[in-house]
Amino acid sequence: MRAATVTAPGQIRIDRIARPEPGPGQVRVRLEGCGVCASNLTPWAGPEWMQFPTEAGSLGHEGWGMVDAVGDEVEGVSVGDRVAALSYKAYAEYDLADADAVVRLPKALTGKPFPGEPLGCAMNILRRSDIRPGQTVAIVGIGFLGAILTRLATDAGARVIAISRRPFSIDVAQDFGAAETIPMEDHHGIIGQVKELTGGVFCDRVIEAVGKQWPLDLAGELTRERGKLIVAGYHQDGPRQVNMWLWNWRGLDVINAHERDPKVYIEGIREAVDAVASGRLDPSPLYTHTYPLDRLNEALDATRDRPDGFLKALVTL
Repeated sequence: MRAATVTAPGQIRIDRIARPEPGPGQVRVRLEGCGVCASNLTPWAGPEWMQFPTEAGSLGHEGWGMVDAVGDEVEGVSVGDRVAALSYKAYAEYDLADADAVVRLPKALTGKPFPGEPLGCAMNILRRSDIRPGQTVAIVGIGFLGAILTRLATDAGARVIAISRRPFSIDVAQDFGAAETIPMEDHHGIIGQVKELTGGVFCDRVIEAVGKQWPLDLAGELTRERGKLIVAGYHQDGPRQVNMWLWNWRGLDVINAHERDPKVYIEGIREAVDAVASGRLDPSPLYTHTYPLDRLNEALDATRDRPDGFLKALVTL
């Protein structure tokens, strides 16, 4: 099979390696595609802790495809099932996953891409956010995750204020149901606008979906007294400072909405399958760029540079 190996910062090589064989409790998935996650960008840049070359297929964790082999002791999954897989070497033509880490895709999703891991993350973040009808919810950062959360929060009955840097993202937020949008340009200007929009009380829920210091600072400022600040951005590039005085004074509940338990991931993916298959959620407009495996480097660069019109890259196999 073909698999991508990152050989140095910003460089890939496509290797031909043996197809992996599933062990007990595992399935092998013939991958149709894999989403490109922004969490790949720090390893792609080559920090000191990164070791090269990577294992073939590594960094890819948003794969979907067809089960083509099963190991011993596997129940509930069969050869021929089309699945979203929670696996970790999915920049390749095949990958292995535990049988309980795949979710079958119904006929309603036939032929449609389904990067299950990020869609499942969005569902889990929504659950942790405890959004209720009539609340005002600010979402700081409208990428793929922020756009999905805009739709889900709006459908939950909330009034969403979307805050993002790029005009294209602002347009996407409006299409996905945002009641108001604010360009992410001036820190104090944004605070003033949200204060005016909320009659001076700020937001019941604020979801930070960028993973950088300034958006985290801003998110705290926009959260009302006894409101919930939800950290959905992936802060992987170093420590953060927080305005604990503000958090104390307002009595904020601060929720780190990241999960590490595979069972929780899978529950989120199941919820996402139901939402997309039923038509309640349509992520297809967010898949803006598609690349073959041998152009994975371009997909990663686009994810980093975010050219106009870019939101989410998929690698197809």
